Amino acid sequence: LLKQKANSSNEALSACQTNNKKKPSLKAGNSQEVPTVNGNVVKAKSINKVDNGSAKDSPPLAKLKSKRVATDKNLNGTKSDGKGCKEKKKNGNILKEKGDIKHKRRKAEEHVEQQPKEAEIWFDDVDPKDIEAAIGPEAAKIARRNLGLETGQHKQSVEQVLVKEKAFEGLTRAVAMDCEMVGVGPKGEDSIVARVSIVNQFGKCIYDKYVKPTEEVTDYRTAVSGIRPENVKTGEDFKTVQKEVADILNGRILVGHALRNDLKVLFLDHPQKKIRDTQRYKPFRQRVKNPRPSLKLLCERLLNVQVQTSEHCSIQDAQAAMRLYTLEKKKWEAAVKNKSNKKNCK
Repeated sequence: LLKQKANSSNEALSACQTNNKKKPSLKAGNSQEVPTVNGNVVKAKSINKVDNGSAKDSPPLAKLKSKRVATDKNLNGTKSDGKGCKEKKKNGNILKEKGDIKHKRRKAEEHVEQQPKEAEIWFDDVDPKDIEAAIGPEAAKIARRNLGLETGQHKQSVEQVLVKEKAFEGLTRAVAMDCEMVGVGPKGEDSIVARVSIVNQFGKCIYDKYVKPTEEVTDYRTAVSGIRPENVKTGEDFKTVQKEVADILNGRILVGHALRNDLKVLFLDHPQKKIRDTQRYKPFRQRVKNPRPSLKLLCERLLNVQVQTSEHCSIQDAQAAMRLYTLEKKKWEAAVKNKSNKKNCK
């Protein structure tokens, strides 16, 4: 029996040698392996158990085969207890994480590239709703911003847009004026002044008076003018209002919308070089594509506020005209200066 066991151990050693010749051995970082004869690796414990003749232990050949299978599995990257495999797994995770980061970054860049840029949205006279349906919400948002129609959750009130809070309340170099009129004559077609309002450069009201009619009123035009009989009955005398307004406007820049009509009903004149009419300002007309834009249209497109939604208020209309002027004040004044310089050169 001892001879048979010794022979079987020799056969196992020879089989292990042949297997090691076929494939190079890999160290799994186990302290149980020690070099023996001819550079072959054999488990010391298994040899001792064979010599002791323990019948409980499995043959050494089976153990060596299981060891070789384990190393082959390590080569394939499967889970095992070897340190080398752990390092590979860690490296694999690191590489995977780096790959995920690159993938996310690439995806984010692609998403940014897909979104339209403001310069790409050049549509003229196209409803932003149609743009949203065709291209997407981002393009529609840009289109609304370009048209001055963008609405958000933090949209400011009309008062916040038109009037500067905690600003100077006295007379300024530029003032804006607006008048409300009522109809006289057989069909109420002719107009007379019923209310005059003036605001300073910051939108603060510095003058507001109702005017007693100089003729019999046949149409109060309340739906538009907001004037009622009781307003003008207690109003100021026309001559008094005319003089007070003339004193305020003297030497100042006069801002308004369609000012020719306001000056006409007051029987006043003002130097043309000091008039800033928002209806006649060329850049405004070009921007809204209208040769005679209304004050309501200009406020919607350029200020993103709604005015004149029901009865008109001369104070609010004057504030709106002033805000439009201050929006383009530098360019507007530079254009007026260049125009006067050209006239002087001629």
